[in-house]
Amino acid sequence: MSYKMDKGQKAVLGDQRLGSELMESRDGVQEPCIWSSPEGGKDEAELGKRIFCNRSLNMRNIIAVGFDMDYTLAQYKPETFEKLAYEGTIEKLVSNLGYPEELLGWTFNWKYMVRGLVVDKKRGNILKMDRHKYVKVAYHGFRELTKEEKVGTYGNTLIRDAFDEPDYALIDTLFSLAEAYLFSQLVDFMDKNPGRVPARVDYARMYKDVRSAVDMCHRDGTLKQMVAKDPKKYINEDKSIVPLLKMLRDSRRATFLVTNSLWDYTNIVMNFLCESRTLDGCNFDWLQYFDVVITGSAKPGFFHEESNANLFEVEPESGKLINTDNGTPMAQVGNTSPSITLKKQNERCRVFQGGTVRHLHKLLSIGSSSQVLYVGDHIYGDILRSKKVLGWRTMLVVPELEAEVKLLWELRDSRKVIFEISYALMTVFLCLGLVEKANSGSSRF
Repeated sequence: MSYKMDKGQKAVLGDQRLGSELMESRDGVQEPCIWSSPEGGKDEAELGKRIFCNRSLNMRNIIAVGFDMDYTLAQYKPETFEKLAYEGTIEKLVSNLGYPEELLGWTFNWKYMVRGLVVDKKRGNILKMDRHKYVKVAYHGFRELTKEEKVGTYGNTLIRDAFDEPDYALIDTLFSLAEAYLFSQLVDFMDKNPGRVPARVDYARMYKDVRSAVDMCHRDGTLKQMVAKDPKKYINEDKSIVPLLKMLRDSRRATFLVTNSLWDYTNIVMNFLCESRTLDGCNFDWLQYFDVVITGSAKPGFFHEESNANLFEVEPESGKLINTDNGTPMAQVGNTSPSITLKKQNERCRVFQGGTVRHLHKLLSIGSSSQVLYVGDHIYGDILRSKKVLGWRTMLVVPELEAEVKLLWELRDSRKVIFEISYALMTVFLCLGLVEKANSGSSRF
């Protein structure tokens, strides 16, 4: 797994540049807290496990560190989890939305799609654009458009297309890879088999049906029930999570979890990640690593302080929701005292559902947004909203970078040679240009 910190961070895991500060141990003695050295700093971390940074971050200014769960702490296995999502979506298309049963025999290539692509819903195309929104590659289903088709469709307008909703959809999460692949399959199927899809279905409606089928899988718990039965099959084990959380807590920083998943599923996943426990052996020991856990947060809306979302406290044992007033339990009608009391500082963390960032700041006594470091995987839902709206410091988890940085490292010698050759050629051309200019200048006299 690779991480990329935002423009406010610079601590580099695995680098020989060590960052440290004093932390107070349990016996009252101050000891150095090492932030950037694995295993005592003797060995460098694997290239794919390092943190890549853009600007400096002084950890002394950070009083709370938060995490998303899905695809941040919990890294799902695409070959099993995305396949599960793909098969569940097809089953809903066939059983609920009237698509032909032969779809049930389709297979999923989890390596085909990548994040950053754009779906043209109306035309049934998948686009790859550069940062200036110029379409570089376009596919209709699985057929690549010719240069003429591409320019004729996306390059001949006086006013450039914004490539935004409702006509376009961005493949910006790892959850959306399976649905994009299925949409391309359906486009090919409809083109080759006119009349085989439900009546009055065009490309845009077909994409909407795929999205509806995905939502059905999430609403009825199809995906999460399968993951809960065998989390090891769908989630990568990561033995570094608990040491990381312990280090943060030993340095007297607050830690929190903010996830869109509900409590029952969150508890199962975190049990597996922190304690390697499965459904039958679940308990609440993992809560010791956090001060506050917020489930069902409905990000990115959670990051808007003006939101009026209610905050409920969750009873971990029963999953029951308790009304609160900004985190303080409310007395029930006919009862003068709250049904639950506030946890003491040395007891396990409190679990909530819903609410907004305003509630979180109050629960953790955060005075300034810049004192929070948040780690997430969704560049819009986690990073941009929390950074631009709140001013949180942010770290983006980018699993795809692991292969990229390894390849760059393996080709470092070749890239160095290419750079040296390019530099030499530029020098030659520059000299030739100066000579030619000098000669043309002297001929005038």
